[in-house]
Amino acid sequence: MSGWRRTTNAKYGIVIYNFQQEEKYYLSLCVGDAVQILEENNEWYRGFNVKSRSVKGIFPKTYVHLKDARVESEGHVHETVIPKDLPIVSEMTTVLREWGAIWKQCYVDGNTENYELIRTMMLELITWRRQIMSGTLPGEEFKEQIQRVTSKIDYGNRKLGLDLVIRDDDGGIVDPTVHSTIAVFRMHELAVERILQETSDTNPAKLRPKGTTHSYSFFVTLKNNVCHVGSDAEVFLSLYDPKENKFISENFCVKWPASGLPTNFDMLDNCKVVFTDLGSKDLKREKIFLVCQIIRIDRCINLKKPLAKANSEKRPTQHVRRFGKTHSSGRMEHREGTSTHKDERKYTQNLRRPFGVAAMEVTNFIREKVTNDDEQQHFLPFQPVVSDADFLENVIKKVVSGKEVNAKGQGLWVTVKMLHGDVNQITKDYAYLVDQKTAIARKMGFPEVIMPVDVRNDIYVTLNYGDFDRGNKKSYKNVEVSVIVCDAAGKLIKDIICKGAPQELIDEFKSTVYYQVRGPRWFETIKVQLPIDVPIEQLHGTHLKFSFRHRSSKEAKDKDEKVFAISFLKLLHENGTSVVSGTHDLLVYKVDGKLPNNAKSYLELPATRAEAEARGIFQSTQHKGGIHHGGLSLHNKDNFQIATLVCSTKFPQNIDLLGLLKWRADPEFNVKDKLYTFMKKVDGEEIVKFLRDTLESLFYIWMENNEKDDYDDMIFDALVFVIQLIADKKYQHFGTVLDTYIKKHFSATLAYKKLMTVLTKYATRAEETEKQEPLFKALKALEYIFKFIIRSRVLFSQVNEGRGMDERIEFNSAMTELFVSINCMMKYTSTSDAILLCQGAALKSLPLIIPEVMQVYDHKELSKLLKFFIENIPPDRLVRQKMICIDDIVHSKLFELPESRGILLQVITAQLKPLLERKEESHICVKVLSDIMEILYRKDIGPTHTDVDILMKELLRTVIQTVIFMDRDSQLIGNFVACMIGLLRQMSEYHYQNYISNFSNRTDLVDFLMEIFMVFKDLVSKNVFATDWAVMIMLQNSVILGAMKQFSQTLNKHFISEKEFEYQLYNNFFHLSVAFLTQEPLQLENFSTGKRNKIIEKYKDMRREVGIEIIRMMWYHLGGHKIRFIPEMVGPFLEVTLIPEVELRKATIPIFFDMMQCEFNNRHHFKQVESEVITQLDVLIEGGRGDEQYKDLFNVLISDLCSKHKFLCDSGSEFVLLVTRLLERLLDYRAIVTDENKENRMSCTVNLLNFYRDINRQEMYLRYLYKLCDLHLECDNHTEAAFTLQMHVSSLKWSDEMLLFHTEKYPNAHTQRQLKECLYYDIIEHFDNGKMWENGIILCKELVHQYETELFLYGQLSDLLKRQATFYDHIMMTPRPEPEYFRVGFYGQGYLPFLRNRVFVYRGKEYERLGDFNSRLQNMYPMAKLMVKSTTPPGQETKESKGQYLQIFTVHPVQEEHKRFKGKTVSNQILSYYKVNEVDTFVYSKPFRRGKKQEDLDFANQWLQRTYYKTKYKLPGILRWFEVVKETTKEVSPLEHAVETMEEQNDKLNSKIKQHIADPNVPLNPLSMQLNGIVDAAVQGGPEMYEKAFFSEEYLKEHPNDLELIERLKDAMSEQASDSLSSGSGDSQISSNTTALRRITVMGAGSRPASVISTGSTESDRRGSGGSYQQINVDPQFSTPPPVPQRAPSRMTPKISPTKPMASSPCVDPSWPNNTNSPLSSNDKQAMRQTIVLEEPIKPQRPQRPAQLEKRNSSQISPATTIATESGGGMPPPLPLKENADYSNLPDLPSASPAVTSPAVPVPPPKHRHTTYRQDQPLPDPSLYETPPRAATTRRPRVSGYESPGIPRRLETAPAPAPENIHRHTVSPDARLVEIHIDNSFSEANDGTMENNIATDASTNRTETESPSRNRNTNSIAGPDSTSL
Repeated sequence: MSGWRRTTNAKYGIVIYNFQQEEKYYLSLCVGDAVQILEENNEWYRGFNVKSRSVKGIFPKTYVHLKDARVESEGHVHETVIPKDLPIVSEMTTVLREWGAIWKQCYVDGNTENYELIRTMMLELITWRRQIMSGTLPGEEFKEQIQRVTSKIDYGNRKLGLDLVIRDDDGGIVDPTVHSTIAVFRMHELAVERILQETSDTNPAKLRPKGTTHSYSFFVTLKNNVCHVGSDAEVFLSLYDPKENKFISENFCVKWPASGLPTNFDMLDNCKVVFTDLGSKDLKREKIFLVCQIIRIDRCINLKKPLAKANSEKRPTQHVRRFGKTHSSGRMEHREGTSTHKDERKYTQNLRRPFGVAAMEVTNFIREKVTNDDEQQHFLPFQPVVSDADFLENVIKKVVSGKEVNAKGQGLWVTVKMLHGDVNQITKDYAYLVDQKTAIARKMGFPEVIMPVDVRNDIYVTLNYGDFDRGNKKSYKNVEVSVIVCDAAGKLIKDIICKGAPQELIDEFKSTVYYQVRGPRWFETIKVQLPIDVPIEQLHGTHLKFSFRHRSSKEAKDKDEKVFAISFLKLLHENGTSVVSGTHDLLVYKVDGKLPNNAKSYLELPATRAEAEARGIFQSTQHKGGIHHGGLSLHNKDNFQIATLVCSTKFPQNIDLLGLLKWRADPEFNVKDKLYTFMKKVDGEEIVKFLRDTLESLFYIWMENNEKDDYDDMIFDALVFVIQLIADKKYQHFGTVLDTYIKKHFSATLAYKKLMTVLTKYATRAEETEKQEPLFKALKALEYIFKFIIRSRVLFSQVNEGRGMDERIEFNSAMTELFVSINCMMKYTSTSDAILLCQGAALKSLPLIIPEVMQVYDHKELSKLLKFFIENIPPDRLVRQKMICIDDIVHSKLFELPESRGILLQVITAQLKPLLERKEESHICVKVLSDIMEILYRKDIGPTHTDVDILMKELLRTVIQTVIFMDRDSQLIGNFVACMIGLLRQMSEYHYQNYISNFSNRTDLVDFLMEIFMVFKDLVSKNVFATDWAVMIMLQNSVILGAMKQFSQTLNKHFISEKEFEYQLYNNFFHLSVAFLTQEPLQLENFSTGKRNKIIEKYKDMRREVGIEIIRMMWYHLGGHKIRFIPEMVGPFLEVTLIPEVELRKATIPIFFDMMQCEFNNRHHFKQVESEVITQLDVLIEGGRGDEQYKDLFNVLISDLCSKHKFLCDSGSEFVLLVTRLLERLLDYRAIVTDENKENRMSCTVNLLNFYRDINRQEMYLRYLYKLCDLHLECDNHTEAAFTLQMHVSSLKWSDEMLLFHTEKYPNAHTQRQLKECLYYDIIEHFDNGKMWENGIILCKELVHQYETELFLYGQLSDLLKRQATFYDHIMMTPRPEPEYFRVGFYGQGYLPFLRNRVFVYRGKEYERLGDFNSRLQNMYPMAKLMVKSTTPPGQETKESKGQYLQIFTVHPVQEEHKRFKGKTVSNQILSYYKVNEVDTFVYSKPFRRGKKQEDLDFANQWLQRTYYKTKYKLPGILRWFEVVKETTKEVSPLEHAVETMEEQNDKLNSKIKQHIADPNVPLNPLSMQLNGIVDAAVQGGPEMYEKAFFSEEYLKEHPNDLELIERLKDAMSEQASDSLSSGSGDSQISSNTTALRRITVMGAGSRPASVISTGSTESDRRGSGGSYQQINVDPQFSTPPPVPQRAPSRMTPKISPTKPMASSPCVDPSWPNNTNSPLSSNDKQAMRQTIVLEEPIKPQRPQRPAQLEKRNSSQISPATTIATESGGGMPPPLPLKENADYSNLPDLPSASPAVTSPAVPVPPPKHRHTTYRQDQPLPDPSLYETPPRAATTRRPRVSGYESPGIPRRLETAPAPAPENIHRHTVSPDARLVEIHIDNSFSEANDGTMENNIATDASTNRTETESPSRNRNTNSIAGPDSTSL
């Protein structure tokens, strides 16, 4: 294999396949990643992902697609590769990658709205990117595509909250470094406006509007005509306005033959037209339709009309006969294909008949509200005419009105596109659309701007309607109108009529023929194009001639039809004016005979009805029957109306305007009268159409009267009138026409003299009232007046070719005089409105003349004149107008000249400064300043050094103060900040030094620096720009950084000495530096890779510069002044060092050592530094700063520095260790502070709590103490919240000392006593809520002492004692659930450090058992794996693994001895509290077998491995869990276990006996139950088995050391027997029990069959030295642990032996239940018969939880116990129970005798409610429960208050086992004893306590079962008095 070599061409590529490899040297890549390639080797590349340049590796060549790229700094270490894509393509690529990352995150977060939005936009961008990269788009379309792309990108960035992109006019991204600050700011504003406009539209991808244009064009392509015409046709397309009911454009005419193809093959697939000259008014029309009219060119059919009685006033019913038959369709047609060629000759050919209309609204296309592609086709549905008498006008109205069109698939297909510009412009810009073959259809009328070169002489004629009398005919005529243009002699003028573009001109136009209607409405428009180059005189008499002819269906007859009438209209009158635009009612002259050829025969007649009425013809002939002249006769019954629209620049329609234009031909021309009439009577529209001729006439008149002054004012006023007319808003578009005239056609070389003379005279006489109005008008027109002046002077100079120096001097003098007169006018202070108007007009117009004057006048002199002009304005007069004038001057060419700019800047700054200080006209002031700054940034205006100096000295501080005092919500704040930043950006180092040196005293300099530091800090802390203005913000930061560098030098130069040192100045500078460095826009690690690289490329990492070059340098430069900044600057500098930038940290962390050293040298310690570091770290780390890298770096750097210091070696190391410990805890706390796992937050909070307590930081300690309390309250941990607050109470005294630290929670507590009292009440409340009344009583007693002996507040004392009494009541009467404890081990490196490989003991919640606790922890740690069936700690491999492992099992608290209870009779309600509370030692027992298994005495080999866990603190405490700090293990032998069990039983029995003796009212049932368990210990034979196992000689020989234990066991057995016997003397009810006990004490070992049971922990394991009852969990993996004798009755799994007779027991008589000598009473015997027989093992079920607790997992529910009863001899066994049955209303068993205290079977609670009976309340009658058992029961909660042995609990039942597993047996009445076999499948032993029993409490009627997590075995069915199962 060859070696690696550097690549030459392969430098950049895109990954096209995923390459994921974890091995060394490989580079993992994903599809779409961009890679930079460094080296290659055969099939491999070596390089890096551009997202992470530091990670390099190899990857296959085939996985990468190479792209062309440009290499910068090739071969260098920092070699840069830039793809050679178009800028827009590169931007799209970057955007797609950025959006793609956000898109994936939206998918993960479930943000469907943004997900779909991004997906849609990305697909569009991908499509457009492909189109752009194809390179096939034409130029204009390519530009539009770029605009579309950039618009979409900006829209998407706005929606996603990304940075705003500033662009140029072409859509390219702007580089802010090459533009001024003001320009960048304005680009941001424009971008925001553009995006807001786009987002407000329905289509966000709408193109940006193009530049201002006065003309628009609408491009249409006719793709196909699918109308079934059946003959040749003419298709007319035009634009139609439905509101005005008129066409607004010429027709586009296509001749469509019957074959379906255009006649002209050049038009094939090329039927294109551009409707041009559309203006802004047309775009504002309410609606515009594209209308298509189809006229068929067909023949008429010979149809005879039926006779019809027609009313002359109504249109008759029309019928058509089809081949001799009557047809009522009204169409002139025949059956196609039925006539022969011979027949066809008989019919009239080539008649134009209506066929139909198609239309489509194009308003949105014209307004560009929708994005439209020129290739997208649109359908125009076709509406045919109903008949040949159906007018097309009516069909058009019907179609455009929105009525339903039944097109039946017929119509036209077109494409449309809106183009910007006139014909010449669109031909250049849209060459791919508009070519030479494209037809041009102009708007009917003039465009909004009539250019001088646009010479037209067109007249549009529309045939509206006619009304023709039928005379003596039976039907109306089929009238055809023929239109021709004739001259004065009646001669036809050829090629002058146009039907529509691009058709050739024709001689004659023939109208559409409508069938037999009186009033046909043609609605057809033609254009008459009069010749342009023909003199007007030759066109006099030109007229339109209309001939009317009836068209017959038969050709022969049609030939005989003659013209029956004519009409005419003169187009040009003899006075030279044209016909007026509008409607004309023409007179219809009947042709009496032959049509006259001589035009004189009818031209002498009136043409229109208005003309006839003017002559009085109708009045004089109304009784004579009409006019008869030259073979023509006039009748009033016939009417004909047309409409004309004149578009002519040759023929005016106004006689007064024509008189001015023809002034030479009028020998009696009166200048004053004509000019007056011209200004008063001529319409402005006529003037602008003939603007050039009008101006030439005015100047010719003036120049020919040059020697006279009589007409100067009048002509000047007329010229001003024309100029004002152009300035009017209605005609403002004609300004370009006037400019064109002045530049190209104006030729009056001496006009400047006249103009300047009159204008100077007006300005000089401004105070004269009669001259004020003309002066005002002249000043408004000043711009064009000066254009005429300058153009005239230039033409004069060109004519004289530089000769005439005197003329030049004279001109300059006249110009100066003119300016001086205007300047003098500006001094007037009169309050006259006229003067104010004149001054305002001068301010507005004067800047406009600067470019013109600069052509002929000295620039410097002009600047001085303008300066005087501004200075002459009074200070408080026309302020706004003055500033606008100044702004216009700034934008003039004069300001770009250095020598002029210096003069103007002085007066501009002098005007700006007072206004800014007074805050007047701030808007225009900031605009002027911004414009100046933008111009000064340009490179083409010469040197600007002096100009910047002027601005700096005059305005810098003013602008800074304006920014300081301006409201941040002001709209101008951004503009002023941009001006300030722009000025600072343009200041060089020289400017800074010069500015500083110009301060007259030290105070002013300090004030300035304070101000600018304050402004800078405010800007970087709270930016005035929007957050997405990233470009502007970074530009601002770069300028501020440069200024800070300059000012740091100023500080070190002027203020560092001891005398001159300014502490506050340095302090502000340091805080500014910290604020700058920590601002959000500079935190590069939070940005995407692309954005981060762009920022670094342009500005580098500015944080490094500030931290290293400013903060570090300035600190070390302070010298002895450092101590003044300690400890104030510790926090800010600490914030700097916490920024995740390695180099910055390395440079700034040593500052803390310098602070330590400085404080040590001055104070001999560094406690302040240490204290402040700890305080600030707490705040900053919690706020998100800092990481593990910082902790390690701080440790290394400071430790290294301390180790080298002579005095700080030890104390410094301790400080570093302290900070490291704090950082560990703070980072842990921050990592989980937002986590839903509140328990982790509690752990971290306690860690911090303990840390601050250890270092005696009381305020921090209390801060986290209350955080912990709040967390507990959020989780309803009231007990833990109380213990937490007690930690604060312990530090308070009962004194009136003032508090050092106040808490927000207790704002009214000011002394320690007040706060302690408030805390006590809260703690008592929390203890009450947590049912920890014992702790509450202690606090109550302390408060009682204070109220009774110190404060004497008896009222509060009374309330407190009442509450204390309530607590005592709660202890005795209120049940309290006993919490379980769980040992939890967190193993693996996947946990947080405070959990990793540590063991804790958790205190469970109320009613929470092992299964629930497992589920809860697994929900908290979903990634953790539960270590099932494992109780031993895992190996090192598991602890070092990256995963998470949980080990959970139940442990039991070991109760501590309470001396106050020893030897005393204490209620179990009192003792039960201490069993599970105030404990820190817990035990877990695990049975194991040692030795060989013995069949009968297997328990003798069962040992216990007992593990004790000691926690750091007692539980409950400030947490619900504590870490295990000590773990010990010991082994317990079977004998020890037996001794412990017996002693426990004795203690319990003694306790019960003492309770009974002390209080006879105590229920006997608990004692009776315990005695039953002792007497009738069915399991393992009771003490007999102990005797057999441990009292044998063989055992003594093998275990000689156990003699003492054996003696203890014997003593315990004897004690138990004596206690049991003594207990019988108290009551006869238990006499039978004692008798049985006597019998059992003398029984041999074989008196009872042996059974093997599972064993568990003994009582002594759990009670400690106090002998109280506790429960121990046992590992379920052992099936036969040692037995526990003397078991109390419990729930069990019995079965009736099928082989052994029931009476075989040697100790019981078979007839025992019925034997009269039996020790049992009759009631006992009856109860004995109520035997409960069970077959399968039944696991105890957990008590039912209250409704508010969480639901149990169904998988943890154990099968329920099945209960059956046997009563008497004939009672049948119970029915089988079904699975999942409801046991909520399980009935009671029948009672044998009412004397029995409690029923044999516990009474289940009724469904949906809990039943609790008081001690004095009788139990329900058992006979009420004789119904069969129901399907399920409601589980009840266990009650801790009644847990002492012998006290029965409520029964809890659960779903029963499968029915097939239940066997029922009937017990014979004479049976003495039921033999029970115990199933050995249970894993845990019952310890003989009531924890494992199911019993009935006679006083409460409650039952209870064990937790489902514990598998229980049961003993046996007890004796006759037993009431338990």
